[in-house]
Amino acid sequence: MIDILKSRQAQVIRNGADTQDAEIACGKVSVAGSVSQRACVFCGSRVVLYPISDALHLVHGPIGCAAYTWDIRGALSSGPQLHRNSFSTDLQEMDVIYGGEKKLEGALTELIAHYHPKAAFVYSTCIVGLIGDDVSAICKRVQEKTGIPVLPVHSEGFKGTKKDGYRAACEAVYQLIGTGDTSSIAPHSVNILGEFNLAGETWILRDYYKRMGIDVVACITGDSRIDDIRRAHGAKLNLVQCSGSMTHLAKMMERDYGIPFKRVSYFGIEDMASALYDAAKFFPDDPSILSRAQELVRKEISALYPQLQKYRAKLAGKKAAIYVGGAFKAFSLVRALRLVGMTTAVVGSQTGDSDDYHRLQEICDPDTIIVDDSNPLELAKFCLEKDVDLFIGGVKERPIAFKLGIGFCDHNHERKEPLAGFVGMLNFAREVYASVASPVWQFAPRRAQAEANVIEPF
Repeated sequence: MIDILKSRQAQVIRNGADTQDAEIACGKVSVAGSVSQRACVFCGSRVVLYPISDALHLVHGPIGCAAYTWDIRGALSSGPQLHRNSFSTDLQEMDVIYGGEKKLEGALTELIAHYHPKAAFVYSTCIVGLIGDDVSAICKRVQEKTGIPVLPVHSEGFKGTKKDGYRAACEAVYQLIGTGDTSSIAPHSVNILGEFNLAGETWILRDYYKRMGIDVVACITGDSRIDDIRRAHGAKLNLVQCSGSMTHLAKMMERDYGIPFKRVSYFGIEDMASALYDAAKFFPDDPSILSRAQELVRKEISALYPQLQKYRAKLAGKKAAIYVGGAFKAFSLVRALRLVGMTTAVVGSQTGDSDDYHRLQEICDPDTIIVDDSNPLELAKFCLEKDVDLFIGGVKERPIAFKLGIGFCDHNHERKEPLAGFVGMLNFAREVYASVASPVWQFAPRRAQAEANVIEPF
């Protein structure tokens, strides 16, 4: 039996008629002792910015922080590969005592001279916040000396949660926006915010918009280039895919450049089609864009839907648990699972707000457990209670699933197949089926016991 910490109980609700108006507690710092699945501020800023592939990314801090590299979220690039390198100032004990500013300036100067990046991002870590290095002043001095943007990312890990890291990343990248030439941008143009090109998903989305007649000025930050980000203020619309990481940037661009934004999702048939239609309807001066969007959706679904039915026949009635970073992704996953015949028994996020959780209550089935900022023991408790067949999460949730003998689908960091777009929905169904239907789970103790098929120990 696993008890939920008393100070955590307000962050868990069971969906039902008597809880429709219930307010789930969210937006709080993690409870001490709960071993939250959230990451730190530095982590949040790093995952957002490092897909910018022609920039230098330097971690100012101990070498351990630099272990958070490209491998954690394998964002692909169609050109430069500089983002796949991890650089650190490797602060030691004497640097902590006497300060690391000199070491930072030397490292920046040397790396810029060697790699000739278009820009450089410098990430402050916990120790830098404690010893008080003036990272902004060093960046300004090196920028004047080298002639490229050198941008401080104020991401000291102890300052908050991963969500605060997203904000720090938005503040840093915003310094580039508005500094490029927009004269060649097409009248029907968008930016995609919060898409990181895992397994080449950005390329799929760019192709969809191209087929509709819409120009993608910049994808921030999947497979992005500094020059594209500089001219992003010339786009007519921002499409925000990862709302947790990029809504702040979208709001700043709306405030300063008058660019409206729409929240979209590229996961699942319904949300993918809706995202394309939303973009098309934003340009009513050219009805052909909507016509092409409708033809694109019709063609893609006609090819996809018959293939989904064979997976639906096998997966009908199975149950899943979902725990992801941003709640907007959870909405799409609930709908995508329903499309293949599965129900969502547990769903939660690290960074959702009250509106997100109200929406989850609306779209989830009765008795679904909805949780904010969970921890491994809670997640294990809920998965066992609901006897789920599948856990959808990220790299930190995989061990929980496998220890419990539950199939796992990585919808976050390390995947090698695209799950966005129409083709992504087919890949998702295929992966879910392969995970849930694997014969290995018959040997998991809880499954074996349930089927009265216990394997005797040697």
